[in-house]
Amino acid sequence: MDEEALTALAFGSDAGPADSIPRDGTPRQRLLAAIVLGARGQYAAAAALLDPLRRGRDPLTASLAASTLASHRRQLGGHLAARKLDGEALLVVGLRGMGERGAGDAPGLAGGLAATDSPTPSPLPATASSNASSASRDSAPTEDPNGLDRQGARADALLGLAADNLALGRISAARRLAVRAAQADRRWRATVRGGWVGAEIELADGQPEAAVAPARLAYETAVARHAQRHVVKSGIVFGVALLAAGQSGARELIRTAVADGEKYELDSLNWVATRVAADLEPDRAEEYRFRSRQVLHAVLRHADPCVMRIAHESPWVPVGPG
Repeated sequence: MDEEALTALAFGSDAGPADSIPRDGTPRQRLLAAIVLGARGQYAAAAALLDPLRRGRDPLTASLAASTLASHRRQLGGHLAARKLDGEALLVVGLRGMGERGAGDAPGLAGGLAATDSPTPSPLPATASSNASSASRDSAPTEDPNGLDRQGARADALLGLAADNLALGRISAARRLAVRAAQADRRWRATVRGGWVGAEIELADGQPEAAVAPARLAYETAVARHAQRHVVKSGIVFGVALLAAGQSGARELIRTAVADGEKYELDSLNWVATRVAADLEPDRAEEYRFRSRQVLHAVLRHADPCVMRIAHESPWVPVGPG
């Protein structure tokens, strides 16, 4: 499978059997493969690709790999583990990259990080650190339409840190980081992910009506882009926001997310979508809960030890009976 096909699986409307995803190729192909595998809940296979990449020679790929791995941890409630990886991702390209726009920007970014009260990120691999310091001599990279470039990597890390801080109860820090992410990248993928985080911030802050607009923006942007994986998650976020705000439309969005999640084998989202559906449709609640447990069980069978530990320690992941 070539890079174009993997890109379509990761960010487009294509679907294919999980066993057809290659585990080799260029660093970029392996990154794309890990994104697809993670979306399908195959976290161990994804981590086997991402761990070497985040310790590799290219700082951009290392940053994107760390952010991707962080998102997999976060999907099952591992926000502390994710925060370390997101900090690492930003340190690889973020501070240096912000400096490219002017020396005065770098202290501001560092101040924003300090405001999150985050622990010191994991030490960077020597190869990534040395390459990050020498990368300023490289010519400017070609802009990637899906954000797999420096500004996209910075936005990914900042949004990840925003989500991590939000889950840890630091709403103000999450807002600041989300604003910085929007300043770093305004393209489709950052807009979609920023909409997710923006909606979650408002919900956590007790402002459900304010959550609807960013959730709607995320959904409409993903639909316009025909980015099926992002459409499914955006449908879940939008549906939850509408439900919390007492507005109509949530049931149809969640039903569609469940159907499309099954169609595209997005197990990382399926177990969440079916649990939300159970709350929306009491007459089918047991059916949906049973399906949610089935999918989550399949996800955990394909999880690496870190994800397994996170799931068992997470207060909102139902790894036991019921």
